[in-house]
Amino acid sequence: MSVCPKEYWVWLQTALGAGAKTADILSYFETPERLYLAGSEEWRLSGLFTEKRINALKSSTPSQTMEVFKECRAKGYTILTPDDVGYPNRLKNLQDMPLVLYGLGDCSVINDELSIGIVGTRNASNYGIETAQKLSYRLAEAGATVVSGGALGIDSEAHAGAMLAKGRTFAFLGCGLSYDYLKENAALRRAITRYGALFSEYQPFSAPSRSSFPIRNRLISGATLGVVVIEAGVKSGSLITADRALEQGKDVFAVPGDIVRSSFDGTNHLIKNGAKPVFSADDILSEYEYKYGDLYDSEKASQPLNTLSYVDYRRPKAKTEKTKTEPLKEKTQVAEVKVNTVPPEGASDEAKAVFGALTQGEMHIDDIVRATNMKMNIVLSSLTELELFGCVQQMPGKKYKLN
Repeated sequence: MSVCPKEYWVWLQTALGAGAKTADILSYFETPERLYLAGSEEWRLSGLFTEKRINALKSSTPSQTMEVFKECRAKGYTILTPDDVGYPNRLKNLQDMPLVLYGLGDCSVINDELSIGIVGTRNASNYGIETAQKLSYRLAEAGATVVSGGALGIDSEAHAGAMLAKGRTFAFLGCGLSYDYLKENAALRRAITRYGALFSEYQPFSAPSRSSFPIRNRLISGATLGVVVIEAGVKSGSLITADRALEQGKDVFAVPGDIVRSSFDGTNHLIKNGAKPVFSADDILSEYEYKYGDLYDSEKASQPLNTLSYVDYRRPKAKTEKTKTEPLKEKTQVAEVKVNTVPPEGASDEAKAVFGALTQGEMHIDDIVRATNMKMNIVLSSLTELELFGCVQQMPGKKYKLN
């Protein structure tokens, strides 16, 4: 495939929409640039386009995509197109490969070979939540990269489990990277960019829609070796991901669930129809031992999940308490507010050390490194862990403080 300026890729994806099947189009015209220069008469003669699509192609030009590039430069987003070295080979094999991927974080993570998708319901039970976090922890601890969709419920726990194990993870979003979706997951998304990356095939300010999430699901299965479904009803979007995985020739795994609860009907149905049941990380990774055995630790993968403690990183933030003060003498005088000085239960020793340093007040990242005598990467991962617990917030200028 010839190298093509990125604005032509953005133009074509804008015209045809995310998830469009473009393999035949690119085979015929070779690049979006050649397609654009060919013009509407040749588009018709090719027999590859409906009149509606031809009108869509004519409605914009590559030069009109400059606002997208401006936003990406301002926010530090990476733009990956199929002729980039960093574009994942696994997605190139799709008939409906994304023509553009916008990324934030360490975008090399998308090419991790031992990547496993974890999907499931947003309205997960305690069992589903605990299983997702612990299974993902074991997978990441053993050396696998955990991939999910950045949503609430199973997705969030999958990403969190990988990060608590200090492993790698990445998410495919169903909206643009700049769109303020799911504010309650903002801290989680920031954390993911430190342990991996966020990706979207939608332009930065694109809002989610009813169709954007099912379209997105093919990327979770496409970028991974296999997909694990944890708690999903018969109409769950997670089953769409499982179906796409099967179409793409990927493996499908499922965690057995309560047979009298409808929220597990989908996963139990998958097992009944041939999906491999999962009781440990090794049940998944052992399927790839013949090819990727040197990339993971089988001993860690085989450790039972019940030896892990669930980390409730979403627990309510500790209430602040006011110190006793003299009666206000002036309207501008306010009571002093103290932050919680007890580190969260379940935090690592490194995170507790960083927490202890921050009890002295707001600190620059370099000062935290000096105060804790730990390496920068350890301090950053510890700050991410504390942010997951909701007890630390990042301030402008690479400064941090306790909530």
